Amino acid sequence: MTKPIRKAVLPVAGLGTRVLPGAKTTPKNLLNVFDRPILSYVVAEARAAGIEHLVFITGRGQHAIEDYFDHHFELEAQLEAKGKSEILADLKAELGRPGEMSFVRQMQPLGLGHAVWCARELIGDEPFAVILPDMLMQANPPALAQGVAAYEKVGGNIVLVEPAPEGEAHKYGIVALGEREGRLARMTGMVEKPAPGTEPSNLFISGRYILQPEIFELLGAHETGAGGEIQLTDAMVKLMATQSFHALEYDGTTYDCGDKIGLLRANVAFALARPDLGQAAREAIEALLRANPPR
Repeated sequence: MTKPIRKAVLPVAGLGTRVLPGAKTTPKNLLNVFDRPILSYVVAEARAAGIEHLVFITGRGQHAIEDYFDHHFELEAQLEAKGKSEILADLKAELGRPGEMSFVRQMQPLGLGHAVWCARELIGDEPFAVILPDMLMQANPPALAQGVAAYEKVGGNIVLVEPAPEGEAHKYGIVALGEREGRLARMTGMVEKPAPGTEPSNLFISGRYILQPEIFELLGAHETGAGGEIQLTDAMVKLMATQSFHALEYDGTTYDCGDKIGLLRANVAFALARPDLGQAAREAIEALLRANPPR
């Protein structure tokens, strides 16, 4: 019987250099997608997957992340006094639940593997999810919930993947696959940015993982890889020698919000998907396109 996935690690300590100057004073994961921060969507995705404890790995100057999920008493009081109950309810829905969130400081930017390792004491000996928040996923069911369902079916370690844009697989971490059943396939390897023409598949690792706790011992060796950083994928390759890994080609779309155009695409996509404001958003976008024809 597999242990349930109750905890998730969210590495949010990145500087957001690809979205500067927007991320100069605002953590990149608090940049807005339509009418709320990226992290709002990610936390909702985690909750929908049954996650009970969110472990944020933060960096220096990122207190705003913790503050976002806390009460803002003056603002709440003002909204209540003015009878703006719908806005107030929307605001309160964003609050962290008692004991739901922990914040761990990553003292040095030593890589994704190091960020995940920083959560080891809070995760303990349980399997857990890793959510890369700047990879925002639009999916129904939510992406992580699809991953948890796959984990409950086959156990072990799960990596969510999706097809790379045509001709661009060499830019990503690509999985090598064995036998396949529907959208789920046994993994036989991972290659980080393979040379063009050598890619073992066109499926790239898209920012959601379910990992077994033995990964922490491997990360604890602090072996550096690409870029001189402690890479999560390096530890995963080693763990693959003793544990099963499966790739799930999830049903949905990923938007890289650590990239300016990816962030723009996410804003448009999530605005259009809103049942209350989607039509108004579409009309606004179409009006802008008419007013700004291709040159």
